[in-house]
Amino acid sequence: MKLARKGEEEQHYFRDRVEGLLARVGDTPLVRLSRILPPDISPQVEVWAKLEWFNPGGSVKDRPALSMVLAAEEDGRLKPGDTILDASSGNTGIAYAMIAAARGYRLTLCLPRNANAERKAVLRAYGAEIVETDPLEGSDGAIRVARRMAEEQPQRFVYLDQYNNEANWKAHFHTTGPEIWRDTQGRVTHWVASLGTSGTFTGTTRYLRSRNPDVQCVSIQPDSPFHGLEGLKFMETSIQPGIYDPDLADEQLFAPTEEALELTRRLAREEGLLAGISSGAQLWGAIEVARRLERGVVVTLLCDSGERYLSEPHVFGEQG
Repeated sequence: MKLARKGEEEQHYFRDRVEGLLARVGDTPLVRLSRILPPDISPQVEVWAKLEWFNPGGSVKDRPALSMVLAAEEDGRLKPGDTILDASSGNTGIAYAMIAAARGYRLTLCLPRNANAERKAVLRAYGAEIVETDPLEGSDGAIRVARRMAEEQPQRFVYLDQYNNEANWKAHFHTTGPEIWRDTQGRVTHWVASLGTSGTFTGTTRYLRSRNPDVQCVSIQPDSPFHGLEGLKFMETSIQPGIYDPDLADEQLFAPTEEALELTRRLAREEGLLAGISSGAQLWGAIEVARRLERGVVVTLLCDSGERYLSEPHVFGEQG
C-alpha cells in the first residue's frame, strides 16, 4: 500500500485561502464505532465515522459550498455585493447562508416547502431569502425553479448550481479524502457514502484511489423513489447531477428507509452521536460492507447533526 509522504497532508485547502470562521471548515473528527455494530462483524474489522457537524455551518456541505464560492470569486463571476442563487434541500443552503454572511453576499435559495422548521429558521437567521418550491417535487422541483430564475434574471443572480459544479466534488478531493487517508494512517480499505449531489462520494473516492487503487468505494442510494431519507437521491428517477459518475463505485447499495431511521436513533442512544437522517443510511451501508469482511478498515461519514431534525417525530419521536 502506498503511504502518505511526510508533510504532504499538512497543507490546508481552505485555511490557505480564507481567514476567521471559514478557515475552520474541514478537519472534522474521525471516530471508531463499537457499541452499535452487530456481533456478526469480525473483531478484526474496524468501522469509523467522520463527524461532519463539527464544521462551523453544522454539516458536510460547508466544504463544497465554500469551494464553489471561492471558485466563483477566483474566476470573477462573484463580486462583492452579488446575490448567490442555488437550490438545496437544506444543508447546502445553510452553508451558503453562513458563507454569504461572512463574505458580504446576499443569498436566494430555492427550497422545498416541506423543509423542516429548524432549517428555515437557521436560513432566515443568516439573512437568506427563501423561495419555497413544490414539496411534491422535492429537490428536483427546487432545481427547476432555480434554473428558471437564473435564466430569466441573469443580471440579478450568480447561480452556483451545486449539482453540476466541479468545485463541489473537488472540495472533497482536496479535504475529505486527505483527512481520511491521514487519520487512518493510510489503512482505509473501504469507503462508504451516500449520494445526493454525489460530490462527497465522487471527490473522496477519486482521492483515495489516487493513494491506493485497491480501496473499495461503495455508494448508497435509497431503495425506492419514494423514501424518507432527506438529502439522498434515487438516481434512476431523479435529475442526475452532472458531477455524478455511475461507473465510479465498486458497488451500489440501496438503503431501506425504516432501517436507516432506526440506526439514526440507535446512534444517539448507543454511541452518543446525535446525527441526522442520512447518517443512518450511511451506517447501514457501512455495516453491510463490514459484515462481509474478515479484516479491514471501513470509513463512512455522518453528514449533519440530529438537532436539525428534532421537530420531525418520525425520526426521534415526539419531543416535549
